[in-house]
Amino acid sequence: MITIEALETIDHDRRRLLTMAAMGLAAASATPLLPADAATPAGKDAIRPFTIQFPDDALADLKRRIAATRWPEKETVKDQSQGVPLATVQKLAKYWAGDYDWRKMETKLKALPNFVTEIDGLEIHFIHVRSKHEKALPMIVTHGWPGSIIEQLKIIEPLTNPTAHGGTEADAFHLVIPSMPGYGFSGKPSAPGWGPEHIARAWVVLMKRLGYTKFVAQGGDWGALIVDQMGVQAAPELLGIHTNMPGAIPVDINNAALAGAPPPSGLSAEEKHAYEKAAYFYAHGLGYALEMHHRPQTLYGIADSPVGLASWILDHDYISLALIVRVFDGQTEGLSRDDILDNITLYWLTNTGVSSARLYWENKLAFLATKNVTIPVAVSAFPDELYPCPRSWAEKAYPKLIHYNKLPKGCHFAAWEQPKFFVDEMRASFKSLRMT
Repeated sequence: MITIEALETIDHDRRRLLTMAAMGLAAASATPLLPADAATPAGKDAIRPFTIQFPDDALADLKRRIAATRWPEKETVKDQSQGVPLATVQKLAKYWAGDYDWRKMETKLKALPNFVTEIDGLEIHFIHVRSKHEKALPMIVTHGWPGSIIEQLKIIEPLTNPTAHGGTEADAFHLVIPSMPGYGFSGKPSAPGWGPEHIARAWVVLMKRLGYTKFVAQGGDWGALIVDQMGVQAAPELLGIHTNMPGAIPVDINNAALAGAPPPSGLSAEEKHAYEKAAYFYAHGLGYALEMHHRPQTLYGIADSPVGLASWILDHDYISLALIVRVFDGQTEGLSRDDILDNITLYWLTNTGVSSARLYWENKLAFLATKNVTIPVAVSAFPDELYPCPRSWAEKAYPKLIHYNKLPKGCHFAAWEQPKFFVDEMRASFKSLRMT
């Protein structure tokens, strides 16, 4: 069971510590890290501590359901063209029902400062970790689908405590890591209206409620669309954004890729490669997105079957799936078996398979095309993203491009799979904005 502890039942010292952490007053520091006049929100705007605790019965039920899986026959091909291989899912299920221990991840999550606050009638959960360094830059980091706040856990310590991880005080960030509506520990919308544009506005409300008058934003997958929308809306408090899934494909070229047309004439070799990757994804990798866009409520099976949920989550894109297949074959990659199952288990225990899918139904924006962002933008191009964004497209899509870098390794889940590269990119991306 997940409970939000009533404040009157929390002892005075713990309440004071959590409230100070939420508002960024850093109990361990002698120097206040927010303006002295930052007020603690009250009423509907209150920031409340959030406790994570799932009962043993929920974990026992999970293992019982995995053991009761009715398996289909093996795929009729030797590659992944029909979806997630049976052998991979059976290896995952065996480990999930056996040696895997959710409590290890739960302990990590419980050690972090978790909070909830109500925005536009919906409970929003977030992790808020402040740096001990006085001039740290506030940053809100947004996950995607099929991800969660678990994607960002590896970057928290090096970004908030850079001097212990090869950086300097000037590299420090204060981090806010929210669960999107319908995901993780956030509330599930009961009516339409929570698309990327609304979430973008809500994130500005959240950061201002925490007392931040200037901040930056980062996102990948849905997080990338959300930070792009934050850039379109251009709140005065927002200094700039970083994306590792840039919406940078020119509209006419994106439309050609969607239609499955040959590469347009005049593309450079780098642009042609990016076009071919995007066109392949549109032709062969969008099945899950189309189903969730059109009929998310139909996905009852992923709310009832852990193995059904796991298979649905694994089949995001062919490069990430190939990595996961290698992981369950025993190879060492940027993700581990526990990484993968921690994320899936969070979806299962919070029953957010269907509620998270509704974001696709809400969305009216193109995933990868330009969005008319007007503020400073940093782009990190990971080679195994859905498409590797060329600098030429990034410069046209983001007129105020302040950073662009091509990384040697990394897939769609950059912060999760390649946290060292990701941390280095955050430090470099926003360096020029720290004195703004």
